[in-house]
Amino acid sequence: MDAPKPTRHRIVIVGGGAGGLPLAARLGDKLGRRGRAEITLVDRYATHLWKPLLHEVAAGRLDADVHGVDYLALAYWHHFRFRQGTVAGLDRARHELMLDAVYDDDGALMLPRRTLRYDTLIFCVGSVSNDFNVPGIAAHAISLDVLADAERFHRRLLAACVRADAEAAAGSPTGVNIVIIGAGATGVELAAEIRHTTGAHASYGLDYLDPEKDIRQTIVEAAPRILPQLSEHVAEAATGLLKKLDIDVRTGERVTLVDEHGVHTASGATYRADLVVWAAGIKAPDWLVDLGGLETGRGNQLVVTTTLQTTRDADVFAFGDCAACPWPEAGRAGALVPPRAQAARQQALLLVKSMQARLAGAPLPTFHFRDLGSLVSLGELSAVGSLMGRLIGGSLLIQGLIARWMYASLYKLHQVAILGYVGVALDTVGRFLSRRTTPRVKLH
Repeated sequence: MDAPKPTRHRIVIVGGGAGGLPLAARLGDKLGRRGRAEITLVDRYATHLWKPLLHEVAAGRLDADVHGVDYLALAYWHHFRFRQGTVAGLDRARHELMLDAVYDDDGALMLPRRTLRYDTLIFCVGSVSNDFNVPGIAAHAISLDVLADAERFHRRLLAACVRADAEAAAGSPTGVNIVIIGAGATGVELAAEIRHTTGAHASYGLDYLDPEKDIRQTIVEAAPRILPQLSEHVAEAATGLLKKLDIDVRTGERVTLVDEHGVHTASGATYRADLVVWAAGIKAPDWLVDLGGLETGRGNQLVVTTTLQTTRDADVFAFGDCAACPWPEAGRAGALVPPRAQAARQQALLLVKSMQARLAGAPLPTFHFRDLGSLVSLGELSAVGSLMGRLIGGSLLIQGLIARWMYASLYKLHQVAILGYVGVALDTVGRFLSRRTTPRVKLH
């Protein structure tokens, strides 16, 4: 009688974003292709789009249908499995992850409720907007959490511009009032993109709309300055650039209500708004709380050690925005690794080594965050940020076209991780050649 064939180590990764997808691709190439482990990636959507691009989708600069990549194709290329679905439960004792049923746009069942068995489970599900229970946010504001949100805002922006153009043609110009709540990177980048892309929109048939005068933008921030998570000199530089774009910035204004008339603040001010974007805070998804008895902290984050293992289960890991990871190098008691894409990328690289060590029965490496600086995009030809951060014992302020090129290179690095250098080169050449046959902005 033949001995039973040994099963491969099963690694299940939940979340195919900026950290999870590159991790699945690298583990598939290193372990899956050689038969050393079975890698499975789980995501609620069938296609991947780099989340930092959502503000460009919302403004209309980027077409998600062109930049999105199918998970099934990536799984085929990188020797991992893809399973679509949302997490419905976790049984840690049985090492089972439950996935909810999946339905198509017409409500027909595509995939039934399923169970995935794992030996190692890794959560990297990112973050969602935190509305802090402010009344009216759900009904009157849009948060750029997922692609559908960005596309919905873009459609509303186009419709508002068309209405304003028609009203101006009839002799009663009203313009478009846009209020962005929150002056973090998302809010600042979105405002700058809207200023640039609406000018391009107007050139495609909006004869009576003057974007510089008729499209009025206000950023409302509760903190004393914009970009509160970044250094003060980066915030000052960004403030100056926003002023040049004629974007009104109101700091020290805490929003208390959003209704059909606009945005209301604690100071008694009211900002009239045709479109409202909520970008004032983030948290990990609510469903992580009490999932399988794992420990969660502030903002629903899974509490992990410096090995990125959850505190209550050494077989369950978490990283990125959904994980509360200690940051001892910060020099502050209780400091946590900041929720940035660069942190998720560094943690994904560490977990590749961790999974190899785990299969070999070796000690796991520990995570040490290296702050490489931060960049904030302010349109197609400009950005601002700090370079290298702690690596040079301080920070170097950069802005303008060079900063924008560096910002764009971050996306190229992400593409390289999932498409390879040849794929990225061909993709870049193809987009360059198609510029003559496509509009500068998305017009629908």
